[in-house]
Amino acid sequence: MSRKIFIGTDSGATTTKLCAVWDNGEPVSNKVLQRSTASEKGREAVVGSWIAGVNDFLTQNHLQWSQIAGVGLAIPGPYERYGVFSKTPNLPASFSGWDVYSDYSAALARQAGRPLPLVVGNDGNYGGVAEARLARGSTKATVAMLMPGSGLGCAYIGADGLPLEGDTLAGLETGHAAAPVHMLGFTGKPFTCGCGRDWGCYEAYTTISGLPQLLAEKIKNHPQHELAASAAPIREKVLSLRTRAQQGDPLALDIFDFQARVMGLMVANLSMTLDAAFVVIGGGLMDHEATTPEFRDRYMEIIRKTAIPYLWSPQRGTVKIVPAELGELSQAIGAALVAMYRTQASQ
Repeated sequence: MSRKIFIGTDSGATTTKLCAVWDNGEPVSNKVLQRSTASEKGREAVVGSWIAGVNDFLTQNHLQWSQIAGVGLAIPGPYERYGVFSKTPNLPASFSGWDVYSDYSAALARQAGRPLPLVVGNDGNYGGVAEARLARGSTKATVAMLMPGSGLGCAYIGADGLPLEGDTLAGLETGHAAAPVHMLGFTGKPFTCGCGRDWGCYEAYTTISGLPQLLAEKIKNHPQHELAASAAPIREKVLSLRTRAQQGDPLALDIFDFQARVMGLMVANLSMTLDAAFVVIGGGLMDHEATTPEFRDRYMEIIRKTAIPYLWSPQRGTVKIVPAELGELSQAIGAALVAMYRTQASQ
């Protein structure tokens, strides 16, 4: 009899990633399959892209639809209710109110020729599930995870291996809490965020989405920098910063050092609330293919040095602040793991 698998679909605003785990939780492949989400083409195109991605993954790994025992879908929040998008900062406005659970379930059933169990959840939460499985090993330690990228994914994974989701599915949307940047000497007007809040969300100070505002602020300290006089589009400027930082550019380092300090304050805040044994830092700045060990080490060390003075005394010797290991695989694998946990529990 063929082994059962659980598919994980991680759908962002621009890219969808797919992976799968066997029925013992081990990844089918350590290579993630990526496709365009095609969100600009509307809802049907997005679902079509997911189904095509599953087909591609099965073909590449010599698997069949008959082997799929469940599917997990990781999507950005917030939600109106389970499986239904609310206004999401980086997706088209027309997606608000979309019952993605029902549409994807129907498409999977048509393709598989039978209903398939589907779980839908926050992409940050699902990334945390996968990283928690690695970080805590055979223990039941709890894990918090922060994933700065286009936005700021956050997760808390309990002793059961599942994420805290909350009664309205907004649990751990902590990227949209107010960041105490005055602690870092920042006295300007609070940065705005795509969520609509104007109190200075952590996300606005730690991710790509906030880089235009952070560049405008920090370049005041570097008036002779070439970006100060550059006529390049702002997107081009901010996307050059990670490479510049790894080359020792003072402005870029100033920006990412500040982001790391804000992340350190966030780690301390979450430790006051959740008291997790592990705090895992993921996202694009921890990407081994896009960043150097020196850059990652500097970023992590600043986070630790900022956070530790604000922890309770017992936490200072026990909380482990560690880099993520799975990179771009985490959210797809996490979605597959949650599908496995939920399906196996129901049986």
